Amino acid sequence: MTGSGFAFTHRFAEGLPAPAPRWPGFAKYNFIGGHNAPERIPAAGLAAAAAAALQREGSSLALYNANGPQGLLALREVVARKAKARGIGVGAQEVLVTSGSGQAIDLVNRLFLNRGDSIVIEEFTYAGALTKLARLGVNAVAAPLDGDGLKIEALAGILRDLKRRGITPKYLYTIPTIQNPTGSILPRERREALLLLSQEYDVPIFEDECYADLTFEEEAPPALYALDRARVLHIGSFSKTLSPALRLGYVIAEGEVLSRLVALKREADSGTGALDQMAAAEYFAQNFVPHVRGLKATLREKLETMEEAVGREFGTAVEMWRPKGGIFLWLKFPDAVDVRRLVAPAEKAGVVFNPGPEWAATGEAAKSFMRLCFAYPSKEAIREGVAALARVSFEETGIPERSANIRRDTR
Repeated sequence: MTGSGFAFTHRFAEGLPAPAPRWPGFAKYNFIGGHNAPERIPAAGLAAAAAAALQREGSSLALYNANGPQGLLALREVVARKAKARGIGVGAQEVLVTSGSGQAIDLVNRLFLNRGDSIVIEEFTYAGALTKLARLGVNAVAAPLDGDGLKIEALAGILRDLKRRGITPKYLYTIPTIQNPTGSILPRERREALLLLSQEYDVPIFEDECYADLTFEEEAPPALYALDRARVLHIGSFSKTLSPALRLGYVIAEGEVLSRLVALKREADSGTGALDQMAAAEYFAQNFVPHVRGLKATLREKLETMEEAVGREFGTAVEMWRPKGGIFLWLKFPDAVDVRRLVAPAEKAGVVFNPGPEWAATGEAAKSFMRLCFAYPSKEAIREGVAALARVSFEETGIPERSANIRRDTR
């Protein structure tokens, strides 16, 4: 029946996000999000792995959570084995599989946070975490970073001030190994100092290690969870090492914390997709190390291409925070530049990027920063896209005055 005048719109709940525009498809030069290198997706290997797993245990798909609410046992065993490389000695019973690390963050937040609570977060951090905290009405206190991650003395001052005001943060959220978006690795001595602060101020640590498998040139110190299991919650993901589209993440925790997270996940859904877990577990049981080795080689080459392109097109007009792994290059423009002005004209030129305020606890403080993902585009697209971005930047801000050592026409 039509023409009744009925409308859903005035019945919508409060606090909803703005309506999503019609999706125009991916931009020609796609530097946003956490997309992976398409040439490194092991499609044939995953197909064979899925076929083998289905032939062996396909009948289990008749059940919700056939391996129990913590997820597929074979995948949890893969997580436990790879965690040993981070110094974490756990069994599959201490692992909960989640639908991406985003769900892991949601579960941890549900477990600990009430509206009005305070947490401490790095000044630049994962936009998804910031969005979730804002939706929950949580006070996020920003802790400063440098090229090696959290600045411990500054963090101590923040915790001391909060204590003086009678505030105990529910947790400190940190990405210590391949920080997102800066790409830093927190040194061992800072990790130990951080844990001492956690003990002194009775603040647990929420450790996000989604990119820790993708270090380039140096071996990262042990995970914080490896150094203090009692005070640290640990999450990770297969999105960056295998495929973001598979939506596979995990939590490593002990005792009452894990059992509560399992209960919350059971309340949230009927389990993470079993076929995705089966394919990933079957493939990574034999191929994790060589696959990640090849992926890192590809990512390192793409990073070098992007650094060369940014250096050629922008020169000294921007500052690059060279990442020690992962898939992002974090750039700083002169303080007078608000990169949000570039979003629409860049998109019109076929270039999309993440503006810094989306990745900062205090958005305005990052108005001159942008994040570029180098994993997805080809090397040719990286070169062309950075050149197109420089043209847009010059047209909108007058920066850079030179590209490829040629002075731009300022008339």
